[in-house]
Amino acid sequence: MFKGSIVAIVTPFSNGRVDYEKLRELVEFQIEGGTDAIVPCGTTGESSTLDYDEHLQVIKTVVAQVNRRVPVIAGTGSNSTAEAIELSQKAKEAGVDGVLLVTPYYNKPSQEGLFRHYMAVADGVAIPQILYNVPGRTGVNLLPETVARLSGHRNIVAIKEATGSLQQASEILALCGDKIDVFSGDDFITFPMMACGAKGVISVLANIMPKAVGDLTDAFFAGDLATARRIHLETLKIGNAMFMESNPVPVKSALGLMGRCSDEVRLPLAPLSDANRAKLAVIMKEYGLI
Repeated sequence: MFKGSIVAIVTPFSNGRVDYEKLRELVEFQIEGGTDAIVPCGTTGESSTLDYDEHLQVIKTVVAQVNRRVPVIAGTGSNSTAEAIELSQKAKEAGVDGVLLVTPYYNKPSQEGLFRHYMAVADGVAIPQILYNVPGRTGVNLLPETVARLSGHRNIVAIKEATGSLQQASEILALCGDKIDVFSGDDFITFPMMACGAKGVISVLANIMPKAVGDLTDAFFAGDLATARRIHLETLKIGNAMFMESNPVPVKSALGLMGRCSDEVRLPLAPLSDANRAKLAVIMKEYGLI
């Protein structure tokens, strides 16, 4: 259903407010760069600091700007099941093609709790849904056995696997077969995950290098593994730089250095440190980005 290079797009701010004009410009930058789908209001989009109205307006803005040229997959996860259902329904009404549902954070539910949460959303909203497992940020790991239990639901079509573990990704692929698609949630293992059977990546790096990430996935699906491997190795350094501090601080700083939007983030995130900003600038110059 979804495939290739999918960008987890940032939410640009200006003086504390969402900069919708810059958001529209970033959407165009992604489409021009060959991105296959766009995810607004994910972790990289600072969804946890958007209020309810902003969250929906960002989704609506992206849907309108994309205008059916590529799929839009809205981040609608929450640590409240009822809120996740409501956000997903509102996103569906706004015209998205799917939703991305992060595991409930802070609550630390059991595997049974996670299963019931996702089943409730899948039963409540008839739209393609992508599970999102990122235990480093949520404090809970959606285990392969639980993913397998969920994979039989018609509305659950994929998982964004962001444990950084090829073993866990491989176990999901082995258990679920063709019942669910797997996407890398970490740019640094996109190529090896695709070699195991993943259908692409939901990418941070694509915010600044959409063509490179798209070229990697395109080459892989075309059977040109040598090119895909080369791009994988060539982009490792800049990809790792996107996580020198908490995402999306570095990638927003990179976009700021490129003049594409402000590097402003919302508290409790803080701007990139001066030392890391200098390191980032050096790396970006190596890649010809600035």
